[in-house]
Amino acid sequence: MPKTFHFISGLPRSGSTLLAAILRQNPRIHAAMTSPVGTLFTSLHTTMGLGNEFSEFIEDKQRERMLRGIFNLFYQDHPHEVIFDTNRLWCAILPLLLRLFPEAKILCTVRNVAWIMDSIERLVRKNSLSPSRLFNNGAESDTIYHRVETLAQRDRMVGFPFYALKEAFYSPEARNLLIIDYDLLAQAPEKVIPLVYQFLNETPFDHDFENLDYQEPSFDARLGMHGLHEIKRKVALRPRATLLPPDLFKQYSQLDFWKNGEGSLASVINPQPAAV
Repeated sequence: MPKTFHFISGLPRSGSTLLAAILRQNPRIHAAMTSPVGTLFTSLHTTMGLGNEFSEFIEDKQRERMLRGIFNLFYQDHPHEVIFDTNRLWCAILPLLLRLFPEAKILCTVRNVAWIMDSIERLVRKNSLSPSRLFNNGAESDTIYHRVETLAQRDRMVGFPFYALKEAFYSPEARNLLIIDYDLLAQAPEKVIPLVYQFLNETPFDHDFENLDYQEPSFDARLGMHGLHEIKRKVALRPRATLLPPDLFKQYSQLDFWKNGEGSLASVINPQPAAV
């Protein structure tokens, strides 16, 4: 039976792994952390481009078939009927992605950017004995100001997905996007997840929000970021004081453009009770 492909994207440290951990409780669904598919996809797409002297021998129908084939081959052995592939990249190539999978939905998790920076800084400090691979040298990580500025650059961990999401949010393809706020997901998963199923046109499933089980300790260790993909067993919002200096927190707390849906076709799960 052909598999149905959907995607998880959005901002880092905003609940994408939590969302995957919840969805994967459904035996019909496969979902996990970022997969290698995005890297394989972009490599093949570039190889078939005009930079290749043999590109004139590759027709568009062949390009489509080979790009779609990466997903089919990678997930061929998965027994699940519905596949969610996770990558921040997907928002940046939405027109291409939807040309291959016109009915696909993209679930985009978001979070106040100041709290994203706070979350990353917390992990960096927790793993202070191991230099993080998020930074290329000491000049990028000397102080919290250097670290946050580095992460916000357009090609780095926070900057790239932020701009990719913003482009997707205001694009004609935004009708295939569902924006999911981390705080809402963590605070009221029993209200948010049914809206996700509604958006996907999937039959609702009775999830257990107090018994999640997902982590990737080996991958996190390689990054020098233990706990990066560790999901606590019970879904809950855990308030805390920020580690960011007041000026940094203020600077990055005003970037949540998705709260104003004007000019966007995307669906957004709002704090107020409302259908998607």
